[in-house]
This record gives sequence, structure tokens and C-alpha cells, in this order.
Amino acid sequence: MTSPFASPNRPGVPPRLPTPPTGWPIGSYATYEEAQRAVDFLALEDFPVQDITVVGVDLMLVERVTGKLTWSRVLMTGAASGAWFGLFVGLLLTLFSPEPGVTVGPVLTGLITGVFFGLVFAAVGYASARGKRDFQSASQLVAGRYDVLCHPKSAEKGRDLLAKLAMRPANPGS
Repeated sequence: MTSPFASPNRPGVPPRLPTPPTGWPIGSYATYEEAQRAVDFLALEDFPVQDITVVGVDLMLVERVTGKLTWSRVLMTGAASGAWFGLFVGLLLTLFSPEPGVTVGPVLTGLITGVFFGLVFAAVGYASARGKRDFQSASQLVAGRYDVLCHPKSAEKGRDLLAKLAMRPANPGS
């Protein structure tokens, strides 16, 4: 029996436990897209990209508000998610039904029950918040910059290649 704590990290295999990144910085970029472009360029130049690590520095949690929550939106969303779950359960029931073929009864029962419970759970959840969070949002983890690190044996070559990339204009089509 092996333990994840006993085996050392193997080259080319991500570590099992969180570990700080290692390597020499060969580039720093304001966006992930720019860092990805740099690694893509290195791959096209037959650089050993397995020696590369992209590190997001100065992490931020960004929450973008996508809309206002209203009773109608909450209930419609609850009914829709309940309907999908009920439809899924109804179809599962037909699979294990002793009668051959798809019967409408279990599917319809699952659908109606799912809509009902979706409405109830959505209403209870929204009412219990008492107006403390009347908006929808999407969260994203974003870095202030993205550093490209490289194994020391290849760092000088990587830095030289990225300097050539920096001299070229950024073209989204390339």
C-alpha cells in the first residue's frame, strides 16, 4: 500500500499536495490570455513546455453581479431546476418499470413532483434570506499578473524565445 505522503514528486506529474511553484521567471503578463499565448509560442518553437509553470500572483475573488433577484425569477428558476430533476427521476423510474417501453405516468409524476418541490425549496430559501442578498452573481478567481516560470536548465532559452515574441505584434488570429 502506498501513501501520498511517502512518494516523492516525479517529473512530469503534478504534486499530490499543494506545493509552492519552483523555477526561474522567464515572463510576466497582465492577463492569463497573454501568458497562454507565451506558452503556446514556446510550444510552437519546440521548447520543452513540461518545464513551464504558469503562476497567478496577487489573487482576487471577483464577483460580478448579473441581475436582480425577484420572486418571479426565484420561482421560475426553482420550477425549472425541479422540473429537470423530476424529469430525470421519472425517466429512471421508467427504466426499472416492469412494463416494456417508456410510459408517460412515471415521467409526468416525476416532472410534476419536481416542479412542486423546486418551487417550495426556492421560495423557502429566498424568504429565509429576508432581502439580504437580492441579486445574482458569478464569482471568479483572478490574478493581478501571471508569471511564467521555467526549470533552470531551460530558462535562458525560454527567456530568449519570449523576448522574440515580445517583439512581434499581438495578433488574436495567430
